[in-house]
Amino acid sequence: MIRALVKSAFQTGCFSVASEGLIRQVLAYKGYHSADLDALDTLCEAVKTGEIQREAGGSDTQVLSHSTR
Repeated sequence: MIRALVKSAFQTGCFSVASEGLIRQVLAYKGYHSADLDALDTLCEAVKTGEIQREAGGSDTQVLSHSTR
């Protein structure tokens, strides 16, 4: 699921509040694979560089932190 949400963010150029919430839930339940974490790394970098905008505003990418690794 995480990879699909990341793909959507790249297609739209926006990381939505809903997607962020879903990713938080998946991470909380540890329902992810290593490829999902790689996708999150890519998303995090895109948010940091401004390639993708966060709908929630701000630059906090806590959901994308490396604390899951």
